[in-house]
Amino acid sequence: MTPHAYTEDQLVEQPAIGLFAELGWTTVSANEETFGPSGTLERETKGEVVLVAGLRRALQRLNPSIDADIIESAIDQLARDRSAMSLEAANREVYTLLKDGIPVSVPDETGGQKPERLTVIDWANPTNNNFLLVSQFSVVGALYNCRPDLVGFVNGLPLVVIELKKPSEPARAAFDGNLTHYKREIPALFW
Repeated sequence: MTPHAYTEDQLVEQPAIGLFAELGWTTVSANEETFGPSGTLERETKGEVVLVAGLRRALQRLNPSIDADIIESAIDQLARDRSAMSLEAANREVYTLLKDGIPVSVPDETGGQKPERLTVIDWANPTNNNFLLVSQFSVVGALYNCRPDLVGFVNGLPLVVIELKKPSEPARAAFDGNLTHYKREIPALFW
């Protein structure tokens, strides 16, 4: 069955997906997502927000001289639960890791350890990064469930979340509707 031409999907979501594809993003629908290592997004459950397999591949590609166990430790550090932190502190911490890299210790020539920073995103050469746009990405959490229209992942990390509305819906009504929805679904963000 073909979707109706006047739906939000046909009027807004599909053209937005097309624009991202033109910009070089890989696009995939998670509407009928399968799970596991060979699944649609290679995640195990809807509770996973970071696409760890993609992040691992990116860290290995961007940091080829770093051992696998150090990469795993860096993934744990980047993807750890920060829900007990204030939003400001959590955002600042993740921003620093993305901008400056993840601090790790690596073996040096003398048999000791030296500090180094793993590159998470290649800011100087954007084409070295992996850009994935996922439509209808479901997330199930202890406090909330949500399914944004579009989520943009850079190297497996969700950095862009887009909610779309039909052109016929007034912008203010769409904004207020989304705000009410997210206040209800994720109340901790609005205290």
